[in-house]
Amino acid sequence: MSDERHMARIRAEALAPTYQAACAEWAQRLGLPLDGEAEFALQLGGEGLQLAELGPQAPGPVRVDFVEGAVAHRRLFGGGSGQMIAKAVGVQPGVRPVVLDATAGLGRDAFVLASLGCQVSLIERQPIIAALLEDGLARARQDAEVAPIAAQMRLLSGNAIELMGQWQGEPPQVIYLDPMFPHRDKSALVKKEMRLFRPLVGDDLDAPALLQAALALATHRVVVKRPRKAPIIEGAKPSYALEGKSSRYDIYPKKALKP
Repeated sequence: MSDERHMARIRAEALAPTYQAACAEWAQRLGLPLDGEAEFALQLGGEGLQLAELGPQAPGPVRVDFVEGAVAHRRLFGGGSGQMIAKAVGVQPGVRPVVLDATAGLGRDAFVLASLGCQVSLIERQPIIAALLEDGLARARQDAEVAPIAAQMRLLSGNAIELMGQWQGEPPQVIYLDPMFPHRDKSALVKKEMRLFRPLVGDDLDAPALLQAALALATHRVVVKRPRKAPIIEGAKPSYALEGKSSRYDIYPKKALKP
């Protein structure tokens, strides 16, 4: 499905009169109406930009928050470089790889890697989600504690396959992929986000092409996050995998990461 079709179902809303001008700017940038029938609203208020489903049974809104909530908890108590994602991308003593997260989503995994000292570029192709990321990063840069981490993160908006194919400058050592998959995650948080994002994003049917582009660009390794029992992405076979309770990381090494 094209982004244009998704966009038609979303309107922009200011949550208070003081945000009307800034909200109108977002609406213009993203080609969203400021009124009319819609299933979703991109809302701007005191806590930043958020996406909300409209209607009586709708869950609460989703925003990108790198300062508080689940992301902050993971930064403080998540296990640091012992986390499986850190091992998967090759974080080790003296090694903090330069990473491209080509399927950024809400940026949580990228933030974890940046908090461990990696330079991380993020690509998000869905314009609404990219807007939430841009807003979340802007707020993070104003928080004294989180600003140094946000400074390690660079957001690119667009199609990851195209951007990887036309990459300018130093290529990333590690490319991280977490393509949208028919998730069966039981957590309420993921359910709420999936309910909001699946109508916008759909499943990543171009995952094989994404993997191929990543393998062509990464200098050292490609890492693909999958639900634990999901099949591997069609194409090249991973050399090994790290398996957790609900997900696993398929590793496609090209060259050893050394201090």
